[in-house]
Amino acid sequence: MNTTVVILAAGLGTRMKSKRAKVLHKAGGLPLVEHVVNAALGIAEPERIVVVVGHQAAQVRAALAHTGVRFVEQKEQKGTGHALLMCRDAVPRDGLLVVGYGDVPLLAASTFRRLVDLQANSDMAATLITTRLDDPTGYGRVLIDEAGRVRAIVEQKAATPEQLKVNLINSGIYCFRADLLWRYIDRIEPNNPAHEYYLTDMAEILNAEGYHLGNMEVSDASELLGINTRLELAAVDRILRERKARQLMLDGVTIEKPETVTIDARVSIGRDTVVEPFTRILGATTIGEDCVIGAGAVLCDATLADGVEVAPYTHIEASRLDAGAHIGPFARLRMGAHLEAGSSVGNFVELKKSVLGSGSKAQHLAYLGDSTIGEKVNIGAGTITCNYDGKKKSPTRIGDRAFVGSNSTLVAPVEIGADSYVGAGSVITAAVPEGSLALGRGRQVIKDGWVARRKAGAD
Repeated sequence: MNTTVVILAAGLGTRMKSKRAKVLHKAGGLPLVEHVVNAALGIAEPERIVVVVGHQAAQVRAALAHTGVRFVEQKEQKGTGHALLMCRDAVPRDGLLVVGYGDVPLLAASTFRRLVDLQANSDMAATLITTRLDDPTGYGRVLIDEAGRVRAIVEQKAATPEQLKVNLINSGIYCFRADLLWRYIDRIEPNNPAHEYYLTDMAEILNAEGYHLGNMEVSDASELLGINTRLELAAVDRILRERKARQLMLDGVTIEKPETVTIDARVSIGRDTVVEPFTRILGATTIGEDCVIGAGAVLCDATLADGVEVAPYTHIEASRLDAGAHIGPFARLRMGAHLEAGSSVGNFVELKKSVLGSGSKAQHLAYLGDSTIGEKVNIGAGTITCNYDGKKKSPTRIGDRAFVGSNSTLVAPVEIGADSYVGAGSVITAAVPEGSLALGRGRQVIKDGWVARRKAGAD
């Protein structure tokens, strides 16, 4: 049966005490609403998923643009029923319609599928996800009839003392028969202190018309956690990261002290890779097999082939390391840096928009920016490329098998030819031909007896 999903994500979330819309806050490395969209993609095609946006609508659209879902704007937030009404002309009237929330990131795709299957194989007008809480304070109570169907949903403020004893609570997540939803949704009225249109009223409306609502009780209440405060955001973030680490370990990755490691949802790590304590692996990072990620390393949107070693406290961002490359400790790659196979970068070396060729080495205290470095090149300690003249960036090219001596300064634009040598301490401002030795430093002068004359006051 055709399934449409509407995700309500228009609110500000005032209890977050933030200038940013609640659904844009991140947990597990993704905006809250993106987790919900990913789960919804398990039951519907992107064109049949509609996100209702309102506060910071443009930012929410931008965050989800890559998913291919559609959007409807709720310019005035007048309740959940009103938000759904905004979708009347944007969604099909046939099949099933699932309603979810952009601030419930732990709901699994399998739970969405179970909800749809239960509704599709029943004669109910809708099915509601519920769960039981030891302390249901603040939640709407779900009242069940003798047949296990939803008789009513009663908000906390309107509940009687007897109803308040009920611990079955409303998640607000439904699967409706679309034809019945759109036939009766106009009967929702803002008869409440907030003067809003509540979707929960559909239970009473459908029951009054002789239809019934099914109850799908979820045993793991944490799956239905909504985010209202930073405390809840931190709790959900922890759960998502524990899930990610657990799955990686089951898939063959060694994670030492996983409680100290931060791994985002989109990260991919191959078998027999070892992740040491206190690492942060973020964004869309992809790591191959048989790698070692040292303690305290930070990787963001990085791509590592098989057999790469990242020594402790190294920072890699938006960069690529080919098979067998080694980096660190205390090194940095950024802005599209590329270490080719078997190359090595050591401590306190930074590469920015640079390629280090296969088998080449820069082991100590260097800055290489906007550079293309060939194969089997040696970059001495303290070498820098002067790539910025205050107005523009210029490139440096170093040919295969070149040897750049320690403390060299390469003033770009400049080219160092293959098989050439640059003497230690040189300032190079002109091209060095292949197979040449370049020296660019002042002549050393020795003045015998100078110290004694100085102490005597002589010139």
